[in-house]
Amino acid sequence: MRTYLQIIQLTTKDMIKKLLLPLVMLAATTANAQTTEITSPNNCLVVTVGAEDGTAFYTVSRYGATIIGRSQLGFKTSYGDFSSGLTMEKWETIPMVFSYDITRTKASHVDYNGKQVTATFQNTEGQRMQVELRVTDRDVAFRYHLLPNNDGRPKSAVVLSEASSFVFPDYTTTFLSPQSKPMVGWERTKPSYEEEYRADRPMTEGSAQGEGYVFPALFRIDFGMAATTDFTADTNVWVLLTETGVNGSYVGAHLSDWNQGYRIAFPNAGENNGNGTPTAGIPVPSITPWRTITIGTLADIVETTVSYDLVEPLYEPSQQYQPGRYVWSWLIGQNESINYDDQVRFIDLASDMGFEYCLVDNWWDQRIGRDRIAKLSEYAQSKGVSLMLWYNSNGSENDAPQTPRQCMNTSIARDKEMAWMKSIGIKGIKVDFFGGDKQQTMQLYEDILCDANRYGLQVIFHGCTLPRGWERMYPNFVASEAVLASENVMFNEGAAIRQAFDLTLHPFCRNSTASMDWGGIIMNHHMSTDNASRHSRKTTDIFELASGIIMQTSIQCVAIQPNNLQELPQFELDFLRELPTTWDETRFIDGYPGKYVVLARRHGDHWYVAGLNATQEPLRLSLQLGRFFKPLGSNDYYVDSRDRQPQLKKISATKQGLWNVEIQPNGGFILK
Repeated sequence: MRTYLQIIQLTTKDMIKKLLLPLVMLAATTANAQTTEITSPNNCLVVTVGAEDGTAFYTVSRYGATIIGRSQLGFKTSYGDFSSGLTMEKWETIPMVFSYDITRTKASHVDYNGKQVTATFQNTEGQRMQVELRVTDRDVAFRYHLLPNNDGRPKSAVVLSEASSFVFPDYTTTFLSPQSKPMVGWERTKPSYEEEYRADRPMTEGSAQGEGYVFPALFRIDFGMAATTDFTADTNVWVLLTETGVNGSYVGAHLSDWNQGYRIAFPNAGENNGNGTPTAGIPVPSITPWRTITIGTLADIVETTVSYDLVEPLYEPSQQYQPGRYVWSWLIGQNESINYDDQVRFIDLASDMGFEYCLVDNWWDQRIGRDRIAKLSEYAQSKGVSLMLWYNSNGSENDAPQTPRQCMNTSIARDKEMAWMKSIGIKGIKVDFFGGDKQQTMQLYEDILCDANRYGLQVIFHGCTLPRGWERMYPNFVASEAVLASENVMFNEGAAIRQAFDLTLHPFCRNSTASMDWGGIIMNHHMSTDNASRHSRKTTDIFELASGIIMQTSIQCVAIQPNNLQELPQFELDFLRELPTTWDETRFIDGYPGKYVVLARRHGDHWYVAGLNATQEPLRLSLQLGRFFKPLGSNDYYVDSRDRQPQLKKISATKQGLWNVEIQPNGGFILK
């Protein structure tokens, strides 16, 4: 028997012979047929879907190796059980080929090439469900169609639970963040997707709070059958699980704890202060959100666009929304900086740097006042800068006290508030402190976005859930926090120590699936306004600059402080002034989650390559960059010296077209 390593080392010719064996795709067959297969366009992925012993299931293999073992499909509703007693009646397979443009994520144009099978199952009561499953060369996705009975009823129902599961080989390790218990943490504001990720852990290790794990969830399958510290082990296959297409018509789901596999889990009943149900109320017929599985190399994980491929815009933009950079006094200055004079200083800073936005954070209605905010907005516009304003989402979902409150939780309040913002030239809002993943909160996200679009407002969410395809679904959506973000670097030194790990992990999971408002390229060396007291930043200046390319969001926070204008080298300021925030292409070059990452991103005709090192040793890499830079050798790059000082240098490539770079611990590089 060949090992998996031998399989992937087959020659191209042998592989084609092996994989292009006749494959008969039967459509609309008799009821006694119980399985069918669907292959990816290049035949590397094979998905089997069927029913056995009354259970609907699917499996996924890659080049003949099992990636997802026999895993259950189905759900339970208030009108019928579609998790047992099932037979597969029929199926239909069609090609899925289309293209689309998108402006607010890792790529500006996507050509989608895949196949779709729709399988119809019947339970013992004669009730039917359909599973719609799509396959591309790196992505598998499925969702359910809920169908009425033969008499056309019911017209509405409740989805009580899903049986959907994901069964991995035993030699799989995990990169997961636990779901929080509800109504815990500061002012009872959790869950907010702000728990720590742990890397390369066994599946048998339970979640920290017994509530399972949030999406996205990253897995490494080591077909060498043994743990390895080799960053580039050829036997590794990577899998990323998440969901997309969630709006106000369903709940936001997560993964259960491992029990011979993971299952789709619905929200905890205690979320949202106990308000609302943890189940999904739906019309019938209806469809559920997509469960997505990205499979392959780390390049496949980083470059996937599956979160956007499977959804459509829900409304037209009311205007052309402007990407850009924003300054933010609160990260370092905290609440004391929310005053008129300090905000003038930050508006001046944004203007000097050529940035588009200044975010005024919590308590502005009390510490500055609405009349003076109008004057501040007028001043900002005179300097070529637009204001964004912070809002509390509450409501009644938790106890977060910051104001303005109860301006975003009802349509009447939003309409009044957003009309006022439009009248004074506000261009965006940051809405914080949501209560969980129940359907009513998913509806609140959608309502805020839709209403904001009418008034020309872009939206960032904090203290919130993971966005699920929202950049394409909602044209004025910018990004969500949904991560243990930069404010924690300010709050405690442990998070500052952990920062490099986090920012070398998220390109492979959190930021791979959706835009991420990390909340600040931090240029102060200390977490204080005097830049001398409190704990220090543990990363280098070049790490911070490079993180602006590694992190993806169309309105990027540059947490520069006024004092930085006199403290930073001129080339660092120049780089921040020209930093792009939208990308036409993204390419993975090298890395390992939580250890290091090297990405290339294209903005227009210009490529930027950035790398981060989270290890405690200098990292020496030989990178083949000829496909991005021709001729290689005429480019500037930014890198740390061995004493961690920032340097601007000229690239020197080998005759073989390789560029050798040494990245210092907690350091980085940028090549442009």
